[in-house]
Amino acid sequence: MNWYRINTAFVGLKRLATLPEEDKQACIDAYKFFQRMQAGEETETADETKAVADYYKVLNNMLSVFDLEKLYIPPQLDESEGLYGNQLLCEQAVLKEMELADPTQSHLLDMGCGRGRIAHYFATMTGGQVSGYNIDPNQIENAIDWAVETDMSDRLHFKVGDHHKPLEYESETFDGCFSFQAVWPFFKKEELDAHAQEMYRVLKPGTRYACSEYLLTPYFDWNNEEHVKLHKTFLPTLAATQSMYPADVCAALERAGFEILVSAPSKSEAWPLCEQKRDLILMGRRVVRVLEAIRVLSAWVEESLDLLQKGGEAWTVAEKAKIADLNWRIVAQKH
Repeated sequence: MNWYRINTAFVGLKRLATLPEEDKQACIDAYKFFQRMQAGEETETADETKAVADYYKVLNNMLSVFDLEKLYIPPQLDESEGLYGNQLLCEQAVLKEMELADPTQSHLLDMGCGRGRIAHYFATMTGGQVSGYNIDPNQIENAIDWAVETDMSDRLHFKVGDHHKPLEYESETFDGCFSFQAVWPFFKKEELDAHAQEMYRVLKPGTRYACSEYLLTPYFDWNNEEHVKLHKTFLPTLAATQSMYPADVCAALERAGFEILVSAPSKSEAWPLCEQKRDLILMGRRVVRVLEAIRVLSAWVEESLDLLQKGGEAWTVAEKAKIADLNWRIVAQKH
């Protein structure tokens, strides 16, 4: 894995250095759009979705340099393990929650699959198939390439897809579905029902949805100025457009026909791992400055890392105050 991570970081830097100017500008514009949203600007879902795609097209390459290829911070379940080891522990827990009747014959749906690395791990763990969709074509291309490289194309299936549209899968296709910080941060409250109904439709009877998702905790108070200030700072860093309470998500799932089996905070906090990555980004910024000086990278990379760092610091404060949770756990079963 060490060589894999070194190579991934090198490829990420190479892609950042060769990105078209329009992609760089679109990323910057997307971040400013997220900031305007937090300042109260009214926005349309279609514009939010475009901004997410533009931002992630660049962000996935940037964060791959800092060992965040899966684009999520897990809870620190084992202090002796780093980010990657704790990601695997978190993924194992979600897979266990789905209680697959026959793992080797299972077909799972990865909702917001990114580069497909979690789907690859689940297919390896179960011996079954995994399908995944993501709004960013760049990440889907990477996922498909990785499936080919690892001789898993017969069991891994990826395509571009949008949460806000009907899922392009037949009804009762899947033996389970899952998500990691990839679904609920992108829906307005009034949009939750439609997606919950789609999830219900594509699952087989008796199967489960399990997740580890960013949600506000019941302690978050929109009338508390400090809470709102922290939220405005950290949400653009998460490349999220919305913040839901667990009760809102669970209510939508129940209206769709699911039975909620679990709705609970993360088993451990993510901020210690966030701080590890913050320190790594601090060191990485020194390298970035050198690359900017010799014109391999442009100044926007340093500016972007600065924004990510400030947002990460705000997140640590918010999570320590227990007003937000990166890994709220929900398990829902289709009747």
